[in-house]
Amino acid sequence: MSAKQIPAGISARHVHVSREHLNILFGEGYQLTVKKELSQPGQYASNEQVDIITEKGSFKGVRILGPERKNTQIEVSLSDAMKLGLKPPVRDSGDVKNSPGVTLVGPKGTVELAEGVIVAMRHIHMTPADAAEFGVSDKEIVQVRCGGERGLIFDNVLIRVNDAFALEMHLDTDEGNAAMCKTSDTVELIKK
Repeated sequence: MSAKQIPAGISARHVHVSREHLNILFGEGYQLTVKKELSQPGQYASNEQVDIITEKGSFKGVRILGPERKNTQIEVSLSDAMKLGLKPPVRDSGDVKNSPGVTLVGPKGTVELAEGVIVAMRHIHMTPADAAEFGVSDKEIVQVRCGGERGLIFDNVLIRVNDAFALEMHLDTDEGNAAMCKTSDTVELIKK
């Protein structure tokens, strides 16, 4: 197996919104505006933010990532989930069925979600060429070594393969903090 390093990206809590919910939160026909391009092609942090509210907690000013999605989804860390009083499942992005809901508040309206909150499964984005180089396939589960002063090995890392992806491992803030890993550090894939 190649010892090639994979760039790491630390993902803070964020929201993906559908067209329907964007209309409610920001007004009919509103378009997200780009604050900063993200490492994955076509993905960006928008200038727009919403508040996340539950009966037990809230977060103000949570950034929306663009572009719009088919379904609204909120990605939080386990620490965030505890503050909100929720027990979301650890899942691949997009799989929100039977997950907890929250209230989203924007400048023009409020959306009550029956489901939509997940802790994103740690994962590596890669192209088919990257997958061939590493000897892995889409949806395969691997381990990843994060070096450094508090280095550790992450288990249950999902491989996601698509021509549109750029090579990068995504960890949430809890995971990054535990390993003292930050965006722009590199990690090493370990085949099980």
